[in-house]
Amino acid sequence: MKKILLLALCLLPWLAQAQTEVIEKFYEKYRQDERFSRVYISPKLMQMAGGFLSSNADEKDEDAENLMELITKVKGIRILSAEKIGGLALFSEAMGDLKKGLYEELMDVRDKESSLKFMVREEGGRIKELLMVSGSTSEFTFMSMQGDFTYQDLNMLSENTNLPGMEEYGRAKKNK
Repeated sequence: MKKILLLALCLLPWLAQAQTEVIEKFYEKYRQDERFSRVYISPKLMQMAGGFLSSNADEKDEDAENLMELITKVKGIRILSAEKIGGLALFSEAMGDLKKGLYEELMDVRDKESSLKFMVREEGGRIKELLMVSGSTSEFTFMSMQGDFTYQDLNMLSENTNLPGMEEYGRAKKNK
């Protein structure tokens, strides 16, 4: 039993890496498709944004200081979105590619014409990735935000920034 448990623990980082590759492949598959808009925000740009906030903040502005620290925890954002497209089929494709064992579902909102899911990947009690997949009869959005944050950090990001996907996170969190 100990050997099986040890083997499972050894394989966990490999499985997390494989899951990141699935997300990367999905993004790459559609990023050149002209029907999609795409956004990639690099870790360096997030560092620059944090530095910009730091240099322009009043020394006594604790909120700006907290926000600057929070933004630097974001290591990158990838977004694919499309309008006038069969978003429910893309939603099903994206969810089918993911191995749910590595992602914990935070929220699942469905109705007749749309689906929205927020999922997180955690390591050691810290959130390493927030995933949002949304599809409707005419739209699709896929967002992956990587970093090193807590749930409190995510709540603060949704309330205090215009980072892509955070508006939906905040709205969905309030409707839950």
